[in-house]
Amino acid sequence: MPSANSTELDSRPVGKILIVDDDQNLVELIKTRLLAADYEVEAALDEAQARTRVQDDSFDLAIVDLRLTNSNGLTLMEEFHELRPEMPVIILTGFGSIENAVDAMKKGAYSYLTKPFDARELLLQIGRALENRRLTAENRRLKDLLQENYGFSNIVTRSEKMRRVLETVARVAKTESTVYIHGQSGTGKELIAKALHIASPRKDKPFVAINCAALPESLLESELFGHEKGSFTGAVRSTKGLFSQAHEGTIFLDEIGDMPLSIQVKLLRVLEERVFYPIGSDKPVKVNVRVVVATHKDLVEEVKKGLFREDLFYRIHVIPIRLPPLKDRKEDIPYLVDHFLNRICSDNKLPTKTVSPAAMQRLMAHDWPGNVRQLENTIEYALVMTGGETIGPEFILPANPPGGKEAAAAPPPARAPDHGEPMKPLKDARADFEKAYLIELLERCDGKAAQAAEIAGKYRADFYDLLKKHGIKIQDYKSTES
Repeated sequence: MPSANSTELDSRPVGKILIVDDDQNLVELIKTRLLAADYEVEAALDEAQARTRVQDDSFDLAIVDLRLTNSNGLTLMEEFHELRPEMPVIILTGFGSIENAVDAMKKGAYSYLTKPFDARELLLQIGRALENRRLTAENRRLKDLLQENYGFSNIVTRSEKMRRVLETVARVAKTESTVYIHGQSGTGKELIAKALHIASPRKDKPFVAINCAALPESLLESELFGHEKGSFTGAVRSTKGLFSQAHEGTIFLDEIGDMPLSIQVKLLRVLEERVFYPIGSDKPVKVNVRVVVATHKDLVEEVKKGLFREDLFYRIHVIPIRLPPLKDRKEDIPYLVDHFLNRICSDNKLPTKTVSPAAMQRLMAHDWPGNVRQLENTIEYALVMTGGETIGPEFILPANPPGGKEAAAAPPPARAPDHGEPMKPLKDARADFEKAYLIELLERCDGKAAQAAEIAGKYRADFYDLLKKHGIKIQDYKSTES
């Protein structure tokens, strides 16, 4: 009997089962047993009736007698599988033999029971078959979802630089080589890592990702390699690390440049030998994983500073892939904007909106320090804040130089260039613009650092560094109402 805590199957608490047998007494017996176990049951006494029922209805499982009036039960099972490929079939027979069992399993039967059968065994087989069907359907759904979200066709680009990146990804995906992805925050490093996995022979195995900057040193080691129960305070049970979870699949180590030196030593051994010891264990664990790493830092400089091991750098720097910042592929912006508009409107059940030429001009003019992530957040903000069908420039970040929210809402009026007016150096102009952007962002977010950092496409620590660089105090922008 299915367990009380088993996962739902096709939105029903139990399965819908078809019994096919020309022995009406046996059919009634099986039907009684299954109804008592809370299954929904239908029966067919001949092949024609069974075919009609499977064509017209959806069953989660079929129980078919091997010997039917006009045909072999295996032949009928094969017809069922043409109509319903995912429906498991249990074969019943009074003529049990190893040959029949092997033949049934080769042709696709889930299991094989000999009459007279034990009712508990039948219920056990049914429960296992339904759970197997549910897991198969869920795996297929997740694979389709992963392909839909992270396949090559969903990487929006028209730029030559990104096309070259994707060509490299396609070439190296089939190999086992370690891939090193370098790019600014928000350029899509994890998206490329997932595309690598999807295009690789490991695509049906796990893809496991971790941001090495998101966890303190004490937790990162446990997260990567696992630990034994009682190995440290709070270790109330043994856990498998991410390397173990990624066995036969791909592990993605994002922001590896922020990994502490003590863990870099252990990672180096894993990359060299594919063997590690969980915390508190003296038993080695051997894994088969494909490793993809990413960083926004210049690891050559980090090596010079003594913050990153040189031997580890050369171990991971096998196939380098550099992701260009959005400012270097601005021809992608209109396509990305269109992609985000359609997806965000669909996800939030909003009517489709368009971007005005003035708004698009502002989008194209900006350098996007937060890259694609910042662009996506900007479009989502504009969609939510715009009341009409067209997004105007007043809802597009970044804002203009400071002077209050209203002053920043509209672009400055066009004017003829004054050739006598001295121009600032580009570095100073960018710094002024960056400071103005941060001030406007904090004003709009009421001084909420997490929200502002997310919109800017920055990690919280990097965002605070920017504020410090420009002498901006976040408390000056916090709402007095909160």
